[in-house]
Amino acid sequence: MLLQTIIKRLAPKKLFLIDGIGALLSAFLLGAIWTRFENIFGMPRSALYILALLPCFFAIYDFICYFKIKENWSPFLKVIAFANLLYCLISIGFLFNHYQQLTVLGLIYFFLELLIVILLAGIELKMAAYWANKKDGGGLDQKT
Repeated sequence: MLLQTIIKRLAPKKLFLIDGIGALLSAFLLGAIWTRFENIFGMPRSALYILALLPCFFAIYDFICYFKIKENWSPFLKVIAFANLLYCLISIGFLFNHYQQLTVLGLIYFFLELLIVILLAGIELKMAAYWANKKDGGGLDQKT
């Protein structure tokens, strides 16, 4: 019920903004902060840089969609949702590969990040389906 309310009230344009800001935050944390504290989190610096690079591409995509897409939101929402899910699979692969090195703090961080990204991807997919069924496909009438 809460999810349906969010989907009906949240404009797709804002979802791209939320996703883009979240991607920038992930990239910053992984690439600029956690790399300096590799021993606290346990994930090797090289893996953190790879994991930080992906959200940079997602942020670019999100901001392009935010500023340029005026209608037919659904396919663009699906792209970022599947990209987010792919990021989760890659992250899980890194977690399995480096499990022995990870600290409890590292596991907690990655678990929370995965949880947030999976929830966001779910909302994006549900919103894509919702707007695909709307007559205008999520056009300009949903600016806010």
